[in-house]
Amino acid sequence: MRRVLHVARREFLSTVLTKGFIIGILLTPCLVAAIVLLMPALLSEAAPPIEGEVLVSDPTGLVYPGVRNYLGPAALAEKRAEILDDAAEVMPSRVPGLVSEVAVQSLLGEVPKLEVILEDGDVAAAKLSLLAVSGPLAIAVIPDDAVHGAQGSYQLFVREKLDDRLERELHSAIRDAIVDARIEARGLDRDELDALTRVPYRRSTTVTEEGERETFLFLNTLLPVVFMALVLMSVLVSGQYLMTTTIEEKQSRVVEMLLAAVSPMELMTGKILGQLGVGFLVLFLYSGAGLVGLVAFSLTGAIDIGLVVYTLISYLIAYFVIASLMAAIGASVNELREAQTLMTPLAVVIMVPWVLWLPITRNPDSMLSVVTSFLPPVNTFAMLLRMTSTSPPPFWQVAVSLSIGVASVYAAFWFAAKIFRIGLLMHGTPPNLRTLIRWARMA
Repeated sequence: MRRVLHVARREFLSTVLTKGFIIGILLTPCLVAAIVLLMPALLSEAAPPIEGEVLVSDPTGLVYPGVRNYLGPAALAEKRAEILDDAAEVMPSRVPGLVSEVAVQSLLGEVPKLEVILEDGDVAAAKLSLLAVSGPLAIAVIPDDAVHGAQGSYQLFVREKLDDRLERELHSAIRDAIVDARIEARGLDRDELDALTRVPYRRSTTVTEEGERETFLFLNTLLPVVFMALVLMSVLVSGQYLMTTTIEEKQSRVVEMLLAAVSPMELMTGKILGQLGVGFLVLFLYSGAGLVGLVAFSLTGAIDIGLVVYTLISYLIAYFVIASLMAAIGASVNELREAQTLMTPLAVVIMVPWVLWLPITRNPDSMLSVVTSFLPPVNTFAMLLRMTSTSPPPFWQVAVSLSIGVASVYAAFWFAAKIFRIGLLMHGTPPNLRTLIRWARMA
């Protein structure tokens, strides 16, 4: 065991003390810090103001007044305040600051200053005026049956490269103005209809065995991706380093000197443990904020602390399985280019959780979800998706999935050790998958 730890220490130091690794480790946090520092300045920069004329061709004479009112500065400002209130309602009350008025104002920009003009001339000529630099921003054409007809609609003509924010405001104002005109033409009361059709939003409450808690809708959608991305990113980075260092040592014949002091199994185990340390270092440096965020959400009740623990366990299982296979690939080839062919099946397997993300999260109790959560080497990822879904699996399924994961680690170690022993000192034509299986049977 002492020799394994010596190999692990050497693998860790030989990776993290290289100039490329140090520069890469320092450069990325510096870039992130620069972005964080510059982001407030970028957000505080006001969007270009929107000013201009909007023409309304309304032969009915009933829609134009409503469009003019809805596009007034006061009405637009009130609508943006409603957007902020609606966004705040769907956010967790225990996690303040996720939606700020400054952020919304920066996103939407200043309230447009529009002059709504009734166009009673030729619509075709008015549309040509959109091509002029000093021409109107848009022209709304209201048909004769827009108010009294049940299927009446409208047409909106805009100038090229019109701001998307303004176009959305125009569509909303025209639709609301037509609805108002229809209600007034039928002698109905708009305020009364709004009161009858408006139902205040209320957050749902999730009932669990531990009690009731607030439902977090946005977390139900984002959590599976966040948890799975943290695990996959860490595993792939550390596994890639392991394969690369193995190939480099085999090319430089350093591995022959190492085998004079340790056995192939001790060398492979030490390299895997050393790169595990590298993986944890990268994980905490690059994903530390994400992990802190997960812990913070767990303290507020938004996330079960057990999910954070299971994420670490699933990371270890996934890492040992994939790292073992990458070590076997690195030992069996002569250069990095040759490893791409053997990496393809492993890359396809790693992509399976991304392909099954939506089917599993939408129906976590389906046959596909259950079978996938017991199928190595993707069972830990599938179970992680199910645990972060709205219908977590029973504890016995989690325990069985973890047991299968541990067994898959042993199987991957056994297979990789066989390949490692034979392929580490072999040179020449790189083997294919069938040859690797034959090596495992021979060793």
